[in-house]
Amino acid sequence: MIRLIFLAIGLVALGALVWHVGPSQIVDTIEHLGVGSISIILLPLLAVYLLEAYGWKLTLGRWADRVGFLRIFFIRTAGEAINASTPTGMVGGEPMKAYLLKQYDVPMIEGLASLVTAKTAMVLAQILFMLLGICLMVGILGGSDYNVLALAVGVGMLAFGLILLMMIQRHGIGMGLLTLLRKVRLPVRFLESREVQLMELDNTIREFYRERGGIFRFTIVIYFVAWVIETFEVYAILYFLGMDVTMVSAFSIAAISVLIKGAGFFIPGSLGAQEGGYLVLLLSFGYDEVTGITFALIRRMREILWILIGLLVLALLKEKTPLPSTTQLS
Repeated sequence: MIRLIFLAIGLVALGALVWHVGPSQIVDTIEHLGVGSISIILLPLLAVYLLEAYGWKLTLGRWADRVGFLRIFFIRTAGEAINASTPTGMVGGEPMKAYLLKQYDVPMIEGLASLVTAKTAMVLAQILFMLLGICLMVGILGGSDYNVLALAVGVGMLAFGLILLMMIQRHGIGMGLLTLLRKVRLPVRFLESREVQLMELDNTIREFYRERGGIFRFTIVIYFVAWVIETFEVYAILYFLGMDVTMVSAFSIAAISVLIKGAGFFIPGSLGAQEGGYLVLLLSFGYDEVTGITFALIRRMREILWILIGLLVLALLKEKTPLPSTTQLS
């Protein structure tokens, strides 16, 4: 319910931003983009999704060959559509990915473990990408008090996220969550009834780190390359909008955009918060309001396109594997 309230607030904020900048100016700017330009803008994100699917494939280990790369790509696309379009976030999308793997005889525990290790590699690569982007921003825009503050806040947030991630991994994501909920006295009957499975999940994850550390490090590299590819999307959008842009500034904007999107995690899809953050970011790089909000809306539209593709894929996958009940997700 709270996330739905934030979603409504985000919609209002987005509408206010568009109204402030001027809908007619935004439409005129977007209309100047031809089909060819839009196609080029969409290509980098396709490459990103393919690399991220490959990163997940690496963490699936021996089960990956049984599923096949294209199926992994489709299952990931479907799960990400749930993550991006519903208030459940990763609570809905990630278990659904693991459940859809079951049609290829991948055990639920193995599927969930591969998702946890893949997500960990993605987050570590993301942190490195954002740190580099923040440092580049200070180098491009100078060391003003505002930029130094932004650098300090950004590094602090990333450091906190990294420490939290390491603590979760150390104590086990399954039993760690159960222990935390018990300490704050929240009802945990669903998890308590699956304590054995949670322990098995934690052991499977630890075994992956212990026996396949090289694969894990290579997966981090794959995800880092995927994050860097977003630079080309930023560059393409600004270039086709007729703006002066360099690859260095595009890298910085892409990296800080990830930080902005993550900061609005409590709002489904970061709606409104993401657009407002992009607008402020591009203003700081010297672009005007129309360019800032148009940039944000183009990135939002390509997200919506991939959500629609993901939901279509999910509908096709559901024909083979009915949606699970609560008891089946174990």
